[in-house]
Amino acid sequence: MAHQNIFAGNPLDRAGDLRNDPEWLAEQADKPYAQALILWEGRPLIEETAEGPRLAWVSMAHARDMVRDREVFLGLWKAAPVFAIEFEGSIDPAEGPVRGLGAFHDMRSAAALLPATDAAMAGGAKSLFDWRRRHGFCANCGTLSETASGGWKRRCPACGTEHFPRVDPVTIMLPVYKGGPEPLCLLGRQAAWAPGRMSALAGFLEPGESIEEACAREVKEEAGLTVVDAVYHSSQPWPFPSQLMIGLIAEVSDDQAQPDQTELESVAWLTRAEARAVLAGEHPAISAPPPFAIAHALIQAWVEGE
Repeated sequence: MAHQNIFAGNPLDRAGDLRNDPEWLAEQADKPYAQALILWEGRPLIEETAEGPRLAWVSMAHARDMVRDREVFLGLWKAAPVFAIEFEGSIDPAEGPVRGLGAFHDMRSAAALLPATDAAMAGGAKSLFDWRRRHGFCANCGTLSETASGGWKRRCPACGTEHFPRVDPVTIMLPVYKGGPEPLCLLGRQAAWAPGRMSALAGFLEPGESIEEACAREVKEEAGLTVVDAVYHSSQPWPFPSQLMIGLIAEVSDDQAQPDQTELESVAWLTRAEARAVLAGEHPAISAPPPFAIAHALIQAWVEGE
């Protein structure tokens, strides 16, 4: 891939067909070299090593001694089974069952600490547990559903309906204007963000809408601009709780941006030099989205003329 964002690049073979076999899954979990990463309320357990922070791993047997009925199968790592378990509750397990193994970090902090492959595995596990927590009942008849396929499916025992993890597509785009003395890009700001923080524009796709149509609609709604072209850059799984961010560079027809005061409270046009200063942390008024976010990658790509 020309560009790979954080939370992408999962190294595991997801074993999508094999995991549908309960006997095969049970065999994998019982193997002495099966291992598990550990989450607490969506926070991965991270250990410090000589090479830097890494996910902390335990044997699957040890994981099951600590947590029951809170596991998912993540895949195979060079034929070794990989699972995840999750602790729930307000008491930090690092002060109890996993004392000495590391510390729990919220996923955004973890994304800035972990190697890319570790972040991808942890993000995928978090999304699965979030989905499981939010979709415990059958959407068809309301009956309590049962987990299946190692956590990748839920099945209703009453009506037989099968439910699969949700992934919500989101367009995230950097509007650019090419009609002035020099090219400009547009950043927007939401009122809830930290002071000075600005970022690319974004919005969920709606039913019956293409990626390009969603891009154009969101830019028009949020900033009052008309998109005349949209070019794909890259995508990013975003486990908060489970979106797929579809990154675009969106050329607009003019520079008369007006924030809608609902999604955006303000906007700013930047030259490449100004955007470069934002990324470097040297702009006097604007701070960039975090480096692990696809919005940062979109700004970087435009600055570098990609």
